[in-house]
Amino acid sequence: MTTEATPGDGLVDGLAALDISQISDALDRLGIAGQCAGIRPLDRRFRLAGRAYTVRYAPAGLSRGTVGDYIDDLEPGQIPVLDNAGRLDATVWGDLLTVTAHRMGLAGTVIDGVCRDTERSLEVGYPIFSCGSWMRTGKDRVQADAYQVPVSIGGVRIEPGDILIGGADGLVAVPQSRAAEVLEAATSIAASEERIRAAVLAGGRLDQARTSVGYHDLQHPEQ
Repeated sequence: MTTEATPGDGLVDGLAALDISQISDALDRLGIAGQCAGIRPLDRRFRLAGRAYTVRYAPAGLSRGTVGDYIDDLEPGQIPVLDNAGRLDATVWGDLLTVTAHRMGLAGTVIDGVCRDTERSLEVGYPIFSCGSWMRTGKDRVQADAYQVPVSIGGVRIEPGDILIGGADGLVAVPQSRAAEVLEAATSIAASEERIRAAVLAGGRLDQARTSVGYHDLQHPEQ
């Protein structure tokens, strides 16, 4: 269950073709902290790939503010990335946003916090990655504080335009300035793992296949 990324974005497409575990190992090899802890898909079948449009939330003040009317400004293939500081008691995403985002062709939504109306996401196959779900509205509790600024998702700094890749095992964030390096490293790791897989399926020993390609050092910086 995947929403397609923006056509013609080679870096997004290339990363989307890889397993997030391979991208995670590539991030480790390059010394990049990009594994977003505690951010999970509503449905393990969801896949997500695209570039970040960031929104930072804060507790509502005396003016109340709003939870944000940003959605109409996004482009197909982008991902709303919502930093609600991991709050589990007030949602910043629900049915109306899901319906709109799905119609617009957005690639999915990422929330450091919770969403609600999850049945709509599952019904239309719109990927949401979050800390979980709860029904309580964020209106009058939180407000959109800033747009297109650096945010924190699962302990990872994400800037506008960074690439997010999500799958059954979670979410990784790739800085746009290092995306080509990460893609190259992850592709190399994927090729090494495929050689091991082929050797084992041909009847070989796993330990020998791993040794032959240096499996235990794949995530280490190259010398």
